Amino acid sequence: MNTDAFDVHESNVRRYGRSFPTVFTRAIGATIWDETGKPYIDFLVGSGALNYGHNHPKILGPAVEYLAGKNILLSLDMNTAAKRDFIEVFVELILKPRSLSYKIQFPGPTGTNANEAALALARKYTGRSSVMAFTNAFHGMSLGSLAVSGSASTREIGGVARHDVVRVPFDSYPNQTFDSAGYIDFVLGDPGSGTEKPAAIILETIQAEGGMNTASASWLSEIQRICRKHDVVLIIDDIQAGAGRTGDFFSFEFAEIEPDIVCLSKSLSGSGNPLSIVLIRPEMDVWQPGEHSGTFRGNNLAFVTAGAMCNMWSDRQFTSGVERTAVNLQRHLDRLVEKFPKCIEQKRGRGLMAGLKCRSEAIFAHAHDVAFENGLLIEASGPNRDVIKILPPITIAEDELDHGIGILDHALTGAANDD
Repeated sequence: MNTDAFDVHESNVRRYGRSFPTVFTRAIGATIWDETGKPYIDFLVGSGALNYGHNHPKILGPAVEYLAGKNILLSLDMNTAAKRDFIEVFVELILKPRSLSYKIQFPGPTGTNANEAALALARKYTGRSSVMAFTNAFHGMSLGSLAVSGSASTREIGGVARHDVVRVPFDSYPNQTFDSAGYIDFVLGDPGSGTEKPAAIILETIQAEGGMNTASASWLSEIQRICRKHDVVLIIDDIQAGAGRTGDFFSFEFAEIEPDIVCLSKSLSGSGNPLSIVLIRPEMDVWQPGEHSGTFRGNNLAFVTAGAMCNMWSDRQFTSGVERTAVNLQRHLDRLVEKFPKCIEQKRGRGLMAGLKCRSEAIFAHAHDVAFENGLLIEASGPNRDVIKILPPITIAEDELDHGIGILDHALTGAANDD
């Protein structure tokens, strides 16, 4: 297998090509093949950008038709039929059934573009500069997003100081007995705390890169109450946890909260085409025309595939299937935790966004390598890279899920035997 082009010419910064040393060629559903024809079950799915699997026919069919029709592909923020269709279907099939009312901003196409826009808008709306962000958070690789991320190594990448960020404990950090929400409420209300009132609190309901740490419904509800009490904007970064990953379309639905701003990207297009949106409570939409911009806001092919994805959520057979798959995955993981106490410390995550906290980084490394050799793609998360991230397509067939878990079971058996 020829990898010379990557080894010789691609930057040292590449990561996944080192983790999975093969050359991939085609993919369908939950399976991806390399150029030797070897299949792999994909529990990585583009780091959460392919929740609906590879090349889903109901999503790609309209895209092929759109391309064949010589329709517009790039439109800045001009009005197009494709954008209108997406807005209408998103409002009718995603927002209204959940009794949500938001204005929709199209920033640049990546998740960090959405977070940067949300942070800028919160600062403009409130007139305040600081933001509260959480331990082990990850919000992207541009400077504003890096500033509110938790990992020291991540924050050091930009090479400049990050001001105006107040770091606070996430739910159950550092342990189950600490009341982090109560702490936040207290310091915001105490004039002697030294903590100025922030423009916003930004959080992930599940910290995907931070170790699959999962916020409870009661904690999220309390954070929303605190934001309302202290007139602070609540931003939910739903870039990896949203668009169906947890079993609901939005990851915060189970907590019955209504954030002020929601950021979506990754699987929003349903196809891997880059697309991001920022959902804004109407009274907070204080942007002036052209005040926030970006060349690639008008990815019309992504509008088409995103609209097709939204249509799937009106199909009760589809949503029931996602619910069943989430139950099956959690059942599998409970069994693995019980079977491998020497390897697995605990299960993390929720729905189809799951993780297994290994007892050491070495255990993860062994499981990763054996899984790859046997046809399964998994990756690590957490500050110590010791949490197995398990992100199968939410559309994965039962036999494919069983097969992938079987490979993971085999990999953990080897890790337990080596211990």
